Amino acid sequence: MSYDKSLKRLEEIVTLLEKGETGMDDLSNLVKEASALVKECKSKLRMTEEEIGRALSDEPEA
Repeated sequence: MSYDKSLKRLEEIVTLLEKGETGMDDLSNLVKEASALVKECKSKLRMTEEEIGRALSDEPEA
């Protein structure tokens, strides 16, 4: 799943949780899904940061 789609899903989950209408079984599943999405987003951000750092360090100095 792309970073943008993961972030959008996280926002949807937060909205559901804020409403407070989620049953206990659904609540548990949503929290697990959100946790996995947060880990995935952090990983993608870290990879992007590393790629940008490598690209900038490879540029010849003027």
